[in-house]
Amino acid sequence: MYKTSIIVLAVVLALAFSVQAQDWNFDKAHSSIGFGVKHMLIANVTGNFNDYDGKVMFDGQNLETGMVELTINVLSINTNNSKRDDHLRSSDFFDMEKFPTITFKSTKIIKGEGNNFKLTGDLTMKGITKPVTLDCILNGVITDPWGTTRAGFGGTATIKRHDFNIAWDNKLQDGSFVVSDDVTINFQIELTKAENK
Repeated sequence: MYKTSIIVLAVVLALAFSVQAQDWNFDKAHSSIGFGVKHMLIANVTGNFNDYDGKVMFDGQNLETGMVELTINVLSINTNNSKRDDHLRSSDFFDMEKFPTITFKSTKIIKGEGNNFKLTGDLTMKGITKPVTLDCILNGVITDPWGTTRAGFGGTATIKRHDFNIAWDNKLQDGSFVVSDDVTINFQIELTKAENK
């Protein structure tokens, strides 16, 4: 009886793990990882990181069981202005030569109302790691006409660039920063469920 109970428990745990441990891949053709900052208090300059990779796991339903790891290539920054992009890669901002990547590793997911949830994780830039919480939404999970399971997510957060030693501090006459300290992170991600191997 005892041995049977152990076997049943092992099977249940194995099944539970298999449900949770589903890998998903980024569909970069339908995804974006972007940011926005105020310039001279009057305009919002936006940009994207075009090269990134990582790992996403969740069971397609229960967000709390999910996990995200993301690595962003700083070289891929794009604000539609090559001179500005080169400046952002320099030691004044991201210091790409010393710190070529930005990483994010989730630590907690809290379900909210409906499809909303909060994604908390460790964000590392310029060798500095800080906890960041993003307000996110699961836009849906569908099967496309070719039989691939897809999931869509959106999210946003505001961070302080000085917290990560991104401290280019040219100022206006009133003492305000030319480039705001607040940086808005925003993303729209489409994932495809990895095929079982």
